[in-house]
Amino acid sequence: MRIEENKSLKNYNTFGIDCAARFFVSVSSKTELINALKSTISPNKFILGGGSNMLLTKDIDALVIHINIKGIRIVSEDDEHAYVSAMGGENWHDFVQYCITNDFGGLENLSLIPGNVGTAPIQNIGAYGVELKDVFESCKAISSVDLSEKEFSKSDSQFGYRNSIFKNELKGKYIITEILVKLSKTNHKKNIEYGVIQQYLAENNIVNPSLKEISETIIKIRQSKLPDPNIIGNSGSFFKNPIVTKDVFETFIKQNPKAPFYVISETEIKIPAGWLIEKSGFKGKRFGDAGVHEKQALVLVNYGNATGEEIINLAHRIKDVVKEQFGITIVPEVNII
Repeated sequence: MRIEENKSLKNYNTFGIDCAARFFVSVSSKTELINALKSTISPNKFILGGGSNMLLTKDIDALVIHINIKGIRIVSEDDEHAYVSAMGGENWHDFVQYCITNDFGGLENLSLIPGNVGTAPIQNIGAYGVELKDVFESCKAISSVDLSEKEFSKSDSQFGYRNSIFKNELKGKYIITEILVKLSKTNHKKNIEYGVIQQYLAENNIVNPSLKEISETIIKIRQSKLPDPNIIGNSGSFFKNPIVTKDVFETFIKQNPKAPFYVISETEIKIPAGWLIEKSGFKGKRFGDAGVHEKQALVLVNYGNATGEEIINLAHRIKDVVKEQFGITIVPEVNII
């Protein structure tokens, strides 16, 4: 375990923001993680996963601990289900592809989501009608307070829309080192109702898609809409899709009868934030090296040398215009550091 000083984090966050860590260490086991947490080199500790859901706005005066703990294994299985474990440092998309290769169903709609396994429960990642909580069984985590290990069940995790207990009451108090998911082996429930998925399948004459074909469809859709962070710095969807009450929705839809929406319950409706941002005139706009992606207004991008401050200032500007034009508040999905 080697601790470095004044380490650039440009290659450790998908926005490509060039902020520095006062101290930096990459850990590849639970033992190394505990030793790093015990380190007295800095009183402050900062946990870094895949760097895909964060916007750095300043240097980090702490010991940045990069979680690089790897490993995927089938814990148990029966005729219908497989229980699969993945360690926190595994790349999320690689984990999804491992499951698809083994014909384990449940994660295919979550293909190509950037980031690592250990941060997936924090955000309760989701896409195209599927969320992590749908297959989540439990996770193991190390307390940053007393270094003990605890297992959290699905109910313990208090999952919500892009939300969990790890993002709220337990924020910064536990480091997720492993997750366990329950996946189907037979009679896979295929979530292909989204219009863009149906359209792609129809165009390619796919009637009864396999898990692999669903995954490939999701990958093609995401690649057509979302920029590759290796080419253009970004963190995927920057804002959450707002969920509004029925009263707010009725006022909104009268004024915007062609707006897309998704019914969540009898009292809640989800409105695509990307549509709100596009109709507010920001799609494809660039302000220096900070901008809004030309194909997906939900994605803020770093065209080269944007600072975190420049990107967050753009986000505030977008939020204000959307609120003024539609009376709806959109909030960031990414963590602002």
